[in-house]
Amino acid sequence: MAAGGAEERRQQQQRRQQQRPGRLSALSVYRRAAGAGRLERRRRGRPLPAGGKWAEARPRRGGPGSGGPEPEAPTPPNAAGERAEARPRRGPEPEAPPRQPPPSAAAPPGRGERERAEEPAGSPGAKRRGGPEAAAGGGGGAAGLLRRLGRLEDSRQRAAELFRWLVAPVAPGEFLGRYWERAPLLVRRGDPGYYAGLFSTADFEAALRGGEVHFGTHLDVTSYAEGVRETHNPSGRALPAVVWDFYQNGCSLRLLSPQAFSRTVWQFLSILQEHFGSMAGANTYLTPPGTQGFAPHYDDIEAFVLQLEGKKHWRVYSPRTEAEVLPQFSSANLAQAELGEPVLETVLEAGDLLYFPRGFIHQGDCLPDAHSLHITVSSYQRNSWGDLLEKLLPAALQMALEEDVEYRQGLPMDYLRYMGVANSDAVDARRTAFMEKVQSLIKKLVDYAPIDAAVDQRAKSFLHDCLPPVLTQSEKAQSVYGFPARWQDGGPCDVDIQITKDTEVRLLRHGIIRLCNEEAGVMLYYTTENSRVYHKEEPKFLEIDPEYTDSIEFLLSSYPNHVHVETLPCETLEDKISLATLLFEKGILTTKKPLVQV
Repeated sequence: MAAGGAEERRQQQQRRQQQRPGRLSALSVYRRAAGAGRLERRRRGRPLPAGGKWAEARPRRGGPGSGGPEPEAPTPPNAAGERAEARPRRGPEPEAPPRQPPPSAAAPPGRGERERAEEPAGSPGAKRRGGPEAAAGGGGGAAGLLRRLGRLEDSRQRAAELFRWLVAPVAPGEFLGRYWERAPLLVRRGDPGYYAGLFSTADFEAALRGGEVHFGTHLDVTSYAEGVRETHNPSGRALPAVVWDFYQNGCSLRLLSPQAFSRTVWQFLSILQEHFGSMAGANTYLTPPGTQGFAPHYDDIEAFVLQLEGKKHWRVYSPRTEAEVLPQFSSANLAQAELGEPVLETVLEAGDLLYFPRGFIHQGDCLPDAHSLHITVSSYQRNSWGDLLEKLLPAALQMALEEDVEYRQGLPMDYLRYMGVANSDAVDARRTAFMEKVQSLIKKLVDYAPIDAAVDQRAKSFLHDCLPPVLTQSEKAQSVYGFPARWQDGGPCDVDIQITKDTEVRLLRHGIIRLCNEEAGVMLYYTTENSRVYHKEEPKFLEIDPEYTDSIEFLLSSYPNHVHVETLPCETLEDKISLATLLFEKGILTTKKPLVQV
């Protein structure tokens, strides 16, 4: 099928070119200028950083948080969006026999049988048409759901309900127990309007018409034919006439980080990130009929493919080796001969969902009779136990060296004579004693591991990755963003923020702040001033006096309830009002009622 499909796509492209004799397409111009062999590269991601309680001593030099409020080195933008059809980071693992498919995604011989096998447990044909009423939010597509979620008081509940809707009719508990990081899942809904309002080809066109989309930075032009994967990005602004000419000549269009251009995608991801506790990113992919834009590969993220328009043929394959199960990095482009048989093969139609864990190889191609527009929502890049330990263990060793003389004692003078690979087979009591000593020191290292501080540092990095919250109309009216300060009648009007002891306040969202104890002091990191563009802004933080930390914790534990300013556990009323005013001015706090009635 693959060979026949490639030949059919090549013939279709030739026919399109023959219909316009004497004209050079954007694709032809690009190939003349850049050559046909330019393959896309992907940068290797960097690990996230690692960081006690506020009354304890400051972390030691070299431990988590020792860098103070200085910004972390930015993770590459692939964390925000270069996801489910992603750029290679390293060469593929050596070819190995395909792994046995997981029990929940067994691969029967026939394609129709495959589709039936991948339906979620407990979802007969009747359930496929729409999903539970509660999860679907009563209709109205994605846009209607987001409006209804805006009426929920607790941001954690909003996030949980959005995730429930995303995987419906599969229950979240079942999804996490059977599929998450384990096996692919296909959800057929028979409801083309399920994602209505999330993103469309009209939104794609509007982004291009806005004039801020640039090739390479925001948009990739790609193709995959006869086993060759190419990227055809010119330089400069992605003007509609050039972009659609590429598309008409069989190229796929990948819009990176559509949340920068679509308020709805921005809102969708900003809610979902609180559920994952890890950055949620996205790309959109527009593919012409009868073409394929990307080579088979696997990614380093958990991928949710939401089919928005048209339809697309997908094949998903199990990881080939244990080393490729839940990989840290994405693969290079793979050849068809390396893949074996798919564990899932299906055609996604509008409203359907396909999930696959990191490490599962996948490829998608368009059928001849329809285009495809899908959005891939992704999360959990470099968010494993190993990534936490990568920062925690060096910090633990540094603390052990400072506090325990045993770690500073010298090695035996003659250890080079009996240790090392050349001596690994020798039977020597000195080797046994040496190995036991190392094991003892490693075991004792756990006692020095600043686990909570390291987690706080990962949270700090996560908050830098986060999208800023999208405010509802009522939230805006009750926050600094709706405060009616303005120029009127020759001067500023309604400027003073009058917070008193009786003012009722609460956090705008539960997940928008994090306290971190660092060498320079106690820092409060927050997301309200982040950019929709990944790491465009430096991490946002306030240095908090230690006596204010109890009040921050009180606000967190009280959420989503409002509390009177006078109940904040600060020493004086002046401190209470001062802290509340500062947090209000940063968009972190909202009031129960607008401070100024307009």
